[in-house]
Amino acid sequence: MTEYPGNSPADTARLLDAISFAAHRHRFQKRKDREASPYINHPIDAAELLARGGGVTDMVTLLAAVLHDTVEDTQTTPEEIEARFGPDVRGVVEEVTDDKSLLKEERKRLQVEHTPTLSSRAKLVKLVDKISNVIDVTHHPPADWPLERRVAYLDWSAAVVAGCAGVNPALERYFADVQRDGRAELGRFGGSP
Repeated sequence: MTEYPGNSPADTARLLDAISFAAHRHRFQKRKDREASPYINHPIDAAELLARGGGVTDMVTLLAAVLHDTVEDTQTTPEEIEARFGPDVRGVVEEVTDDKSLLKEERKRLQVEHTPTLSSRAKLVKLVDKISNVIDVTHHPPADWPLERRVAYLDWSAAVVAGCAGVNPALERYFADVQRDGRAELGRFGGSP
């Protein structure tokens, strides 16, 4: 059997278990895009961005990326995450989980306010979450989102990501590129660049 540096069979199995767990928990959910793509594409994209775009090999961070929306958007509890994936993964997932009992505008405000205080692992997950979402809002937006709302999302996501400064220069550059390209694309449709 060939083993590659940095990857153990146990790590691979844990990552696949997290993908399977998240896919099961999100199985009835769709993204808000016109195509109603499977929700699981988003957490997988986040983990892939960490690994390929950011060179992140830390298994706790990769697992948390795959699981980052399970507590917020499904019936999954933090205790379930801890029992299956450990306390470190639970901690990162909890750091990036919004309190859904709050109004949406308050949750958005708190993300901007709290992001600078997150652990490095949580900042990485937050950063790739916003990269993935900005790409979707630019190229595969929800059908009911007018141009102004899409531009406002780019503005807000930039404020959130500002709190991640210094966590991963490659991913931060990628976010800047995605923002620039998104603003150019939306500007073509009459949005402010």
